[in-house]
Amino acid sequence: MNRFQQKAVIVAALMIGSVIGAFKGQEAKQRYLFKVLSKQDEKMTRAVRKAEQRKGKVLLDDIEMAAYHKS
Repeated sequence: MNRFQQKAVIVAALMIGSVIGAFKGQEAKQRYLFKVLSKQDEKMTRAVRKAEQRKGKVLLDDIEMAAYHKS
């Protein structure tokens, strides 16, 4: 995803979150923002991994990444 789309999603989430916060309270706003922003982060991670795979890099899972970076 390009930078403009990323920023647009974040701004939209903050605006909608503010409206939710005004009506339902801060806790509901925080839950909504966490849900939306974590989905956005997951999409970014998948896009990066997919791009690396196309370049021919070997993809490691989380356990392999943790073992590799500890040593």
